[in-house]
Amino acid sequence: MEPDMKSAKNEQPATLKHVDNSQFIGIITAVIVIVLTLVLLAIWRYRRNARRGILLLGMCDSGKTLIFSRLIHNKFVQTQTSVKENAGDYIVKSGFLRVIDIPGHERVRSKFFDQFKVVARGIVYVIDSVTYHKEIHDVAEFLYNILSDTVVASNSPPVLILCNKQDQPLAKGCKVIQSYLEKEMNVLRVTKSNQLESTNDSGTTNNILGKKDKDFEFSHLHPLKVEFAESAALTKDKDNAADLDALKLWLNKIA
Repeated sequence: MEPDMKSAKNEQPATLKHVDNSQFIGIITAVIVIVLTLVLLAIWRYRRNARRGILLLGMCDSGKTLIFSRLIHNKFVQTQTSVKENAGDYIVKSGFLRVIDIPGHERVRSKFFDQFKVVARGIVYVIDSVTYHKEIHDVAEFLYNILSDTVVASNSPPVLILCNKQDQPLAKGCKVIQSYLEKEMNVLRVTKSNQLESTNDSGTTNNILGKKDKDFEFSHLHPLKVEFAESAALTKDKDNAADLDALKLWLNKIA
């Protein structure tokens, strides 16, 4: 009888020690998981907050600088083709966005786009709704190069194609412009795909857009989200729905 009791007494501390070790390991594991979660959350927040830029892109005379002036300074100003960027803070509910007006001239726009694309939280591509059809190839090609850029593809900032000058009598709506753009982008995709195949350049900085064997559509660019809206930067009537309201709503949505 006594040996059995001694054996039970000897086994009890070992059992308790095993339980204590299991609890300790469980606590350490929980602490590690919590710390890793906090670190990942901090990194995500840092990266999210580090990209506060809104790039205003588009061809010359599309109205980018006037839009910038109205957003940042709430002023109507006479504008001219610029050779350097304009930058200013636009206040939103969650803080601010750094709006950067990129020059539209073909000689300098790529340089400034490359400089600021890493900070892009969103991209606004401004189109002249009156004259777009006259320069549809250039409009589409610049947009294609933006959307297929590897940095843009990696960060996937929201994109707003803003059909400006809607206050003009000959302006076309964004649905019509979207249709024209998709057709031209489809042609460009074939051309650029053939160029890549002929050069076999593995160091290229651009991707082929859309779905293979299907006509190009902006809805095929997931995870890139491309939206269309209309604006009229010259409209001074605050009750006019074609003012900058759609742009301001979009900015607050992505902030």
